[in-house]
Amino acid sequence: IHAHPDDVELQCAGTLLRLKELGCPITIATMTPGDLGSADLPPEEISQVRRGEARRSAELLGADYMCLEFRDFGIVVDNDGRKRVTEAVRRAKADIVITAPPVDYMSDHEMTSRLVRDACFAASVPHYLTHQWDPAAVLERIPYLYYVDAIEGIDWFGRPIEPGFIVDVTATMERKLEMLACHASQRERLRRQHGLDEYLDGCRRWSATRGQQIGVAYGEAFSQHTGHPYPHDNRLAECGAGGRRMSLRPGKPAGA
Repeated sequence: IHAHPDDVELQCAGTLLRLKELGCPITIATMTPGDLGSADLPPEEISQVRRGEARRSAELLGADYMCLEFRDFGIVVDNDGRKRVTEAVRRAKADIVITAPPVDYMSDHEMTSRLVRDACFAASVPHYLTHQWDPAAVLERIPYLYYVDAIEGIDWFGRPIEPGFIVDVTATMERKLEMLACHASQRERLRRQHGLDEYLDGCRRWSATRGQQIGVAYGEAFSQHTGHPYPHDNRLAECGAGGRRMSLRPGKPAGA
């Protein structure tokens, strides 16, 4: 669950593809429909376009898609938002949750991170009601929680953020880019701004940067939330079926 359509594809689709290969059911959720994502189309029209793009991307993964219908620059940490996100975590029956990093370049990402963190905790609290007419069942336990990379791997001051570990996504990189390319409205907007396919090229470059840190072609970086009382063993690193394991290696500081 991330803020906008395309955030998941940019930051963790390669890992989701690996999880899907291991038989994991996956739900992609976005907080908003990307309603301010166009200089030409009004919010309702671009929202419809971007929901459709997000669904097509999820279909390439074989995943479900849901939009929580917050609005761009309107994601705030309050109890109404917390209930909405808690309901989504419960409805997905989440064992592992991957979301935005606590520190990133814009508020929507950071507020998403905070709300998802709270929702993972609240999802297993029996008497925390979400006020849905048909509420999902309470989870039996707090899900494993992971944060994706900040954009360009830096904090507010441009300082590198060291990830907890990096996933080798070399085998799924091209499929990841296919998913990202489904977001044609954003790809075209950035092509007009930059005069080249910066959307896909930038994603490939950063994935290569993270991959180089662990000696592979492409990688995606994560940090695990291990504060009390969240799970401490690294389920994402241990995920596997039939003796298979994901090729995960510890991260190293940028430039190392």
